[in-house]
Amino acid sequence: MSQIIRWGILGTGRIAKKFASDLQYVTNVKLVAAGSRSMESAKEFAKEFPVDFLHDSYEALAQNSEVDVIYIATPHNLHYENTMLCLRHGKAVLCEKPFAMNTRQTREMIALAKEKNTFLMEALWTKFLPHYQKVQQMLKEGKLGEIKSVLVNFGFVPPVPTPARMFDPALGGGTIMDIGIYNIFIAMSVLGKPDAIEATMTPAPTGVDEQCAVLFKYNSGAVAQLFSSFASNLATEADICGTAGRIRLATRFYEPGTTIEYYPDRVDSRQIINVDKEPGFGYQYEARHVNDCLLKGLTESPVVSFKDTLDLMELLDAVRKKAGVIYPADVG
Repeated sequence: MSQIIRWGILGTGRIAKKFASDLQYVTNVKLVAAGSRSMESAKEFAKEFPVDFLHDSYEALAQNSEVDVIYIATPHNLHYENTMLCLRHGKAVLCEKPFAMNTRQTREMIALAKEKNTFLMEALWTKFLPHYQKVQQMLKEGKLGEIKSVLVNFGFVPPVPTPARMFDPALGGGTIMDIGIYNIFIAMSVLGKPDAIEATMTPAPTGVDEQCAVLFKYNSGAVAQLFSSFASNLATEADICGTAGRIRLATRFYEPGTTIEYYPDRVDSRQIINVDKEPGFGYQYEARHVNDCLLKGLTESPVVSFKDTLDLMELLDAVRKKAGVIYPADVG
């Protein structure tokens, strides 16, 4: 593979544009192609992000021999088929979260990547952000002592008109897969997979969760309380609490603009922990990692491994089962 990694973007919506914008902060990269099921949408994308190839089908993008890796930025329910399409054509894939609709699809995606000896990674961008790396360093250094609890809230009222994907079961609607995934990811990052799970939800008229409350229990005595909502605007904060202190990620804890508040002992002992971050939305960190993996000839990320992705999806499935959220993709 050449030193310049040639990217294609599958899907041309809001997140695709953010990702395309952040590629400017990555060296040894060129955005060469974009694909959409609507040429009108593709042309709008190309006005802002000119590309050498503009495709009006995902198949055409996957077949483009001038593309090395494809970022999949389509709705949840399409991730499986879009990833499988790209892998069958030998394209490396960075697939937006949630990786798939369930564990069965996730296993099939990973199996095909292994069969094709082709790179595949879930785009869980938070894991690459500077504040997340700093928090992990602080935990490793024992700044909080033994972790006893994780408390996470993430909620907002969807705009009107509400996008169909937010409550449609066929599109992976509900809070669990859309925003609850971040809550579960943070808890798993700190405490690992729970030994017991409780979950309850407030159903939307479509049957998916409008709100979901999750409790993870650990044999160590630690607990994680996770709440996600499309019914109210929440602070969207995360607290990680231990025997020697507390870390609070204030406001949009999953994004690079969050603030790390460190309380080493008393409630009023706040310290602001500063981290360096680059301009942009924050997608360049994961894109840079994918570039590095491809240049090294890796087919699996050492940061977001296949096991990491499977563990997260298994937890999402378990939470949905406890809460009573079933998707059409789960049947059959």
